[in-house]
Amino acid sequence: MTKITSGNFFEDFRLGQIIRHATPRTLTAGDVALYTGLFGSRFAVQSSSAFAKAIGYRDAPVDDLLVFHVVFGKSVPDISLNAVANLGYAGGQFLAPVYPGDTITAASEVIGLKENSSRKTGVVYVRTRGFKQDGAPVLEYVRWVMVRKRDEAAPAPADHLPRLPTAVDPKMLGTACPPIDAKSYDFELAGSPYRFADYQPGERIDHVTGTTVEEAEHQIATRLYQNTARIHFDQFAAAQSRFGKRLIYGGHAISLARALSFNGLANAFHIAAINGGRHVAPLFAGGTLFAWSEVLAASELPGRDDVGALRLRTVATVDRPCEDFPLKTGDEYDPAVILDLDYWALIPR
Repeated sequence: MTKITSGNFFEDFRLGQIIRHATPRTLTAGDVALYTGLFGSRFAVQSSSAFAKAIGYRDAPVDDLLVFHVVFGKSVPDISLNAVANLGYAGGQFLAPVYPGDTITAASEVIGLKENSSRKTGVVYVRTRGFKQDGAPVLEYVRWVMVRKRDEAAPAPADHLPRLPTAVDPKMLGTACPPIDAKSYDFELAGSPYRFADYQPGERIDHVTGTTVEEAEHQIATRLYQNTARIHFDQFAAAQSRFGKRLIYGGHAISLARALSFNGLANAFHIAAINGGRHVAPLFAGGTLFAWSEVLAASELPGRDDVGALRLRTVATVDRPCEDFPLKTGDEYDPAVILDLDYWALIPR
């Protein structure tokens, strides 16, 4: 018997299987500082304890995407250590604020399985949940990932495709944002005068700035989340792959695009839900990432007059500025597009 683990392959998963992930992770101010250094996010609520407390938080909350990546990272050794690619997301909700000092754990339920026609791989659908030390849920989302088979001839579990929502209902948004004192929200310090009523569905925003992806930075970021997927770290193995080099963790592109979106969406301070997302193409070190966003919808929240919700579509490209908002020609994505993310963000009214 061996004491090491090689991770799960496609034929190891079973519908309804629940996996508790190792290891608990206490998030600290140091983690927050490192995340800021890696991505440069400038949203005021997450940047300043004084700003956050003035509007109703007990402290500056941990960046929503840092929480997402840590929960995601917990699931990697069990779900996607042998992944070919992470394919997409749906039904994501941020359920409670996380503060420095909170300890995060995670568990996943297998909700769908489908073997690919090549019989070399299959797609695994999981619903992953993150919890604080008191058991309170802070995040849940569905993702689907293509996983290798250990043995191509091995019988695969019966196909089952889950029904997934196209978007999170606005009535379910806002539990991770306490009631805020809009009069104490300093728009000048936040970096933009624009609030909920200033955005209209159909509006498009080019976030202008590009940022080049560095090999060392993406590895540090991925280690920050304790994400152990081999394809991000092992160049010896990656050299034998189709691309011949390491892939950048898809969440790295999400965080870079979110940080770039500050220019135009500075007051959209809280990601409340992830409706869906697709990693359209792989990202590699050396590429320069640009982003633009479209306001898909604007929704008031039941019982709240302090914040509203903007449904945003943020698109990231590589080595292609976004002044003309590249996306698709017909059904085909522009060759430069690598990320297509649909989410709800809260913004003061």
